[in-house]
Amino acid sequence: MDYQTNVSVEKELKSKKKKSKKVYDQKPTAAFIGAAWTSLFVGMVAFCIGLWNADMLLNEKGYYFTILLFGLFSVISVQKAVRDKLEDVPVTDIYYGISWFAAVASIVLLVVGLWNADLLLSEKGFYAMSFLLSLFSAIAVQKNTRDVQYIDRNDKNED
Repeated sequence: MDYQTNVSVEKELKSKKKKSKKVYDQKPTAAFIGAAWTSLFVGMVAFCIGLWNADMLLNEKGYYFTILLFGLFSVISVQKAVRDKLEDVPVTDIYYGISWFAAVASIVLLVVGLWNADLLLSEKGFYAMSFLLSLFSAIAVQKNTRDVQYIDRNDKNED
């Protein structure tokens, strides 16, 4: 009987080791952090310069600018919720779902707006690409920020 108990305890310990949280100990490089911030800045500035120079009504410009801000906020929220779940920080399902809904809604609103806009196809492509560059960069910046914070916090705990 002792043998069976020891074997089952060993199996349980092995299964717990497999389920253990993955430890992140590699800080993002300065080059990657710089590239993420630069691409975020370039995407946002390009989108805004395009709006500034666009021959459209002020309410149309406001619509696209609001979608940019909404999209940036929503993808950062999605990244935060995903990362919190990964780090076993409690995240409600409603917040997680709303974050994803908002991110998808911002993209859909941009697509609908551009589809119905009286713009050249090249202008529509410009807005779509600068918008997507901004969203992706915002995710990368948020990820880098969380990675650095996580590693710094763990380094302090080890000392």
